[in-house]
Formats: sequence, C-alpha cells, structure tokens
Amino acid sequence: MLGADEQGAWPLPWLAGPMAQAQALERAHALLLVGPAGVGQLEFAGLLAQAHLCEDPRPRGPSGSPGPSGPCGRCAACHLVRRRAHPDLLAVVPEAWRVRLGWLGDDEAGSKSDAKPSKDIRIEQVRQAIDWTHQTSGRGRGKLLLLHPADALNGPSANALLKTLEEPAAGLRILLTSTDPERLLPTIRSRCQRVRLSAPPADEAARWLAAQGIDDPQTLLALAGGTPLEALDLGAEGFDAGLLSGLPLRVAAGDVSPLAGRPLPRVIELLLKLAHDLQARAAGGAPRFFVDSQWPAAPSMAALVAWQKALLQAARHDEHPWNAALLVESLVTQAAALWPAAGTTRALNSAR
Repeated sequence: MLGADEQGAWPLPWLAGPMAQAQALERAHALLLVGPAGVGQLEFAGLLAQAHLCEDPRPRGPSGSPGPSGPCGRCAACHLVRRRAHPDLLAVVPEAWRVRLGWLGDDEAGSKSDAKPSKDIRIEQVRQAIDWTHQTSGRGRGKLLLLHPADALNGPSANALLKTLEEPAAGLRILLTSTDPERLLPTIRSRCQRVRLSAPPADEAARWLAAQGIDDPQTLLALAGGTPLEALDLGAEGFDAGLLSGLPLRVAAGDVSPLAGRPLPRVIELLLKLAHDLQARAAGGAPRFFVDSQWPAAPSMAALVAWQKALLQAARHDEHPWNAALLVESLVTQAAALWPAAGTTRALNSAR
C-alpha cells in the first residue's frame, strides 16, 4: 500500500525518523532514499508523496501518535494516492516490479507475450515521465515523480533524466530509491539530497512481524539480514523455524525437497547464505543467517569456496530459461559432495 491509511496511521513504524529528516529537506527538489532492500523504500516514498500532496496535513507519527507532519489519510488526495490514481503522482518502476507489485492493468495482465518482464527502467518510460512533469498540476499542490528503484535506470534512461534533475519544472519534486547509490551516475547523485533508511532494531522489527502473524520472527529476521519486509516475504513463502533449522543438514544430505518448487532466485539466495554460514563456522565463527540450525561438520574451506563460486555463477543467470528443478538438484548435489555420504546420512537421520 502506498501511504497512510484512513486513520493516518503509517504502515511501518520505523519510518518516523527518516520522515523528519526528509521534511527538513522540504526545499530540495530531489531526494535520494537510500537503504537496504526490505526496509520499506517504496512504502516510505509513498508516504512522503502522500504527505506532500495531502490537502489536510497534520502532525502524526506511526499508529496516529504525534510525530513529523504526515498525511491525514482521509482527504481526497490521500484516497487518490492510496489507489495510485492521483493525477499529480507518477510512479515509474520496471515492468518486472509492476508484475511483482500487482500493478498491471487489465490489458497488461491479459497479455500473452512470452518475453520476460524488463528489470530496467527504460528510456521510453523516462521520456514519458518528463513529458508528464511539464503538464499542469491537477490538484494544485505541485507534482511528484517517483522512480523505484533508481538502480534500475540503464545508461540511456539515466542520461535522459539528468536535464529534469538539473532544471525541474516548477512545483516538481522527484523521489528516487536505491539500495546501492554507487551504481547511479555521479551526476544523478550530486543533484539529490540523500535520506537514509535503516532497518529497525531487532526487537522492534520482531514485534512488528509478530503483529503481522509471524510465529518465529527472530529466525526469519536473521535469514533476511534484519530487514522486516524481507522477513515478512519469507514467512509468506512458507519458511518457518522448523524448515530452516533442518535445512543445512538436508542440503548436506543432498535432499532437495525443502527447496523444490520455489523460485530459482530465492533458492540460489538461500544456498549462498548457507555457504556463507558454513564458511563462518569453518573459520570458527558464528552463523549469521541460519542462527538456530542443526549443522553437519564443516567441510574444507577450499571446497566451500568452490561451491560458492558455482552458486555465484548460477546467480548471474538465474533468469535463464533452463530447467530450474535440474539446476537446483545439481547445486544441492554439489553441496552434498562436500561431505562423506555415510556420515551425512547418519547426521540427517539423527536430526529427524
């Protein structure tokens, strides 16, 4: 959901600090919202857009508590923002993100094109957005252009945006989100004021996840690197403490069943995190992602590095139209080869 609800409550309670920082930069025509994936960049941008366009703004924080000036949640402008129908708000996202967010229109959803949705913000999208910025404001409170994620700007589209960032139309404000601002052109970064979004403290994130119905938030938070929205997605995909605690032993035994049928990018991400934790244990450290798991004996570091390289190579081509099930089986088989089969089988049986 973009923006606050009808009571003016903010969807993510840890956004109050960044909101105050952003409002202190109200004279800036362009803001670069920087933070890790899963912390709420799009939600924050939507809230900031709603606050900018709200026709009855008031001091309000998370859950309606006092805080930085926020949207009322009840005026016509707030309703239009939530429905993504405000004439003065334009969100430019890659086609792949439109699919992921469910933002496709009926005509787009019914398309039978075999082409994979683009992960780039294309130059045609930027040119259309620039034309839109020069149109008259529909409700008279200025216009707001959102590009999410700005990391998806390719070379031509990034260059096309520079003139608008340097000389924006009157009343225009531009919001860009990024997980890695160093990937952006220096000329884009230099034209924006930066607002940093950080993951909330672990206890705050765990309370929020519990309120969303997640039974073991600490386990999912660890796997998500501390980012609550990513942890929420993992919970929605059926990951729980029981599955995750046994995953290292099952992979060591060559058992692909916990990963079967899952999207290939997610599987490779999990295996890369598992490889990281196995290397940490082999070096005498503690795991970072699978914190409460059962573990086989650590194999040699050289063998782990070789498996990690195979995973990284697969990650570079995770959208390739090959047989995902065969690739997952191959990667797990490579992992199982790191341990003597008999010992791994005994360890797996003892964990059941």
